[in-house]
Amino acid sequence: MLFCFLWQDSPATQFEADRLRQLLSLRRVFVDKLSGDNPDPIRDMLIAAIQQARVFIVTENPERADAFLRGTADWFVYNEIFQSSEGVGARSSFSVNTGAATRNNPRRGVAGAVAVDDREAVRIQERRQESRVSLRLVNRDGDVLWSTTQESFGAKFKSAAADVVDKAAQRLLEDYDRARSASRAKP
Repeated sequence: MLFCFLWQDSPATQFEADRLRQLLSLRRVFVDKLSGDNPDPIRDMLIAAIQQARVFIVTENPERADAFLRGTADWFVYNEIFQSSEGVGARSSFSVNTGAATRNNPRRGVAGAVAVDDREAVRIQERRQESRVSLRLVNRDGDVLWSTTQESFGAKFKSAAADVVDKAAQRLLEDYDRARSASRAKP
């Protein structure tokens, strides 16, 4: 019991409580330009996901923002090719011709041929994609209030970019709800 009491008042716990309190005080968020490979569609999807969550007001004016969402985003789309070829082959020929051909025996000799062949070629081409984001929510003083790193290789009915944005937005909402629950539980 004493250990639990001491643990609750540790500096790390106080730091976490302060960070969550600051997260709850945010109203307006500016989604900054993201760095990385093909980040613009991911930025647009992040803006839509945050707007749809209705937790923060997304602003296009950085002067009015309480915090800034910054980070990197990568979205790769490529073709993966698997190519395989197998084969077995054999050829043989045999021919003997002795003597001259006559009117009664136009052909003389022996002939033969053997051929075996089996070939199989496979070529599979699949369109693949992968996406990853590393995001942080920074207040006006430059303090990081929240951060996450997510990656996706695509979902059943979503692109990798849409899936990674959903994961990041879900994580932000979960942490925001955790902060709200912690503030209600505090006497």
